Parts: sequence; C-alpha cells; structure tokens
Amino acid sequence: MRAARLIKMVLLLQSRPSMTAAELARELEVSERTVTRDAQALSEAGVPVYADRGRAGGYRLIGGYRTRLTGLARSEAEALFLSGVPGALREMGLDDVASAARLKVSAALLPCLRDAPDSAAQRFHLDAPAWFREPETPALLPVIAEAVWDDRRIGSVYRRPGAAPAEAPRRRSANEAAAVVERDLEPYGLVLKAGVWYLCARVGDGGAFRTYRIDRFDAAEARDERFSRDPEFDLPRYWAEQAERFARSILHAEVVVRLSQAGVRRLPYAVDPASAREALAGSGAPDGEGWVAVTLPVESEEVAHTQLTALGPEVEVLAPESLRERFLRDAVRLGALYGR
Repeated sequence: MRAARLIKMVLLLQSRPSMTAAELARELEVSERTVTRDAQALSEAGVPVYADRGRAGGYRLIGGYRTRLTGLARSEAEALFLSGVPGALREMGLDDVASAARLKVSAALLPCLRDAPDSAAQRFHLDAPAWFREPETPALLPVIAEAVWDDRRIGSVYRRPGAAPAEAPRRRSANEAAAVVERDLEPYGLVLKAGVWYLCARVGDGGAFRTYRIDRFDAAEARDERFSRDPEFDLPRYWAEQAERFARSILHAEVVVRLSQAGVRRLPYAVDPASAREALAGSGAPDGEGWVAVTLPVESEEVAHTQLTALGPEVEVLAPESLRERFLRDAVRLGALYGR
C-alpha cells in the first residue's frame, strides 16, 4: 500500500511544478505528517524531492527528474477510454483505476501539454441520465461490471417485468414467483441508456444473446470460471439492433391522423421518431388546406392519446373513432375552461 502511495506521490510531483503538503495530503488521502515522512523516504531512496519552506512553500522534483513508472496496467488502460463518463465509472467502481491511469498519462506528457486533460474536461462533459429524474445505481452493478471486465461467468436471479423485488415487504404471488428465473450468464457488455443500466449477455454455454436490466437482478455472483468471447460479437451493433427491435415490438396499434405543416414538423418529437419518419414518407399529397393524412403505428390508444395531445390543434384524429371521441371530450373541456 505504501509503495503504491509513494509512486503516486512521485507522479503527482512530476505532473506539476510543485504541490503543498495540504494538496498532496488531499490527493493521497493521508495526513500532512504522512506526506512529510513519505517525502523523506523518497529522498533517502534517491528521488530528488525538495521541500520549499515558508507560506508559499511545498514539494517539487529538482534537476528535471522524470520517472519511468508511467506504464499503464490493463485495467487502467481500459478505464482510461471511459474517462469522459465519470458518473458511469463511479457507478461501476472504476473511478480509482481511471484516476491512476489519467495521472500516469499526465506524468508522461511534455510540460507544455500537461494542461490538456483539464482543458478537455472544461470543454466536454457527458451527463447520461434523462432530465427530471434522479437515477439510482443498481446495487449489483459493480459485481456485474467486474465480471464483464474479467470475462467471468455469473450465476444470477432475475425478475421478469411485473415481479416484485426480493426485498418487497409482501410475499410474491404464484405468478410473480414464476417470473423469477435463475440463469448462468456469460456477461458480454454493459450499456447505459437514459440513466438505466443494461447487461448484454449470453445464456448458459454458447446460448442466445439477451438483454437484462441490471436493477432487476435480485442476485448476481461471479464464478471462478471464465468464458471465451465470441470474436464476432459487436456490442454497439447488437445494442442498436435490439433497441430498434424493441421500439417496433411495442407498436401494436395504428391510428390515422391529419396533420398541419407545423404538426408534420413536430410529430417526430411527440412519437417514436423512426415510426414518424416512415409514416410521413408514406403519406399522400397535402390537401387544399396544406394538411396531410398519416397512418401512424402506436403502442396503444392510451399512449397515442398522451403523445398526440402534445401537438395541440396541429393534429386531428380520424381513426379509430374511440380515440377521436377522447380528443372531442378534451376539446369540450378546454373550451369550457378557457371560455369562462
């Protein structure tokens, strides 16, 4: 533990002109007294650490000293590629590894380039979760993430949609119990989508690839046994295909609507964008008022009512009649509210 701390201290001093004892103590998570002892130990070992006395004093390396201890470990190199997503790193338990990797890279840079990491951090930041929701980190995410990095099989207990969590106060019904499955999985990759973590895994030994929500795992334990990855598996391509298949699978109904030109422009923002584009591509020519009729696939009449309400007077529902009647009732209520 101390050897790792001494190496980190040298790298910190190598990456900056000088650092105070307080700054080093904060970075190394030790006391200032420990910093003083570590600096003395480095000096005795031949590392030219010099202490400047006084209020503006601190520690620095003299004589242009540079250590060659900048080689990245595999885990550090992998984590470095995720440095732009600090929240995800923290949730997977990799923030310490990524910090060590960034420090090693900074120490190896020329002096004129050492502000590059800070410069990039001030110009780009990824905030993955959606607005107006506080994402929760699944308790089992670090365990699963470690298994993904190490290519270790995991034994899991997974809840299909509709089953109550294991910690729920009430007992599960028979139907809910049937929706809980035990699976041996080969964890291939993790995806963070709109603040929700997913696992892309292969079932059993060479079975089908499936997608699981991390927060639906009641249990997950990494096995000692490793699995051999399929070299043909492409995580981004797999996720794109699954996302498109999911979006289409939930569209079980159709509605026919009439849209103004403003409604045409706003439709992709109110419903599934791909479905909106396909529906508009298949629409006929505008009528005498400039409106176009569109047949739109939707999840359900209830969902369509919620989505199309966002278009206000720029949409007219033609079919089904039951949905048209919903909007008629809305219009009557709105007229009563605003006619007072």
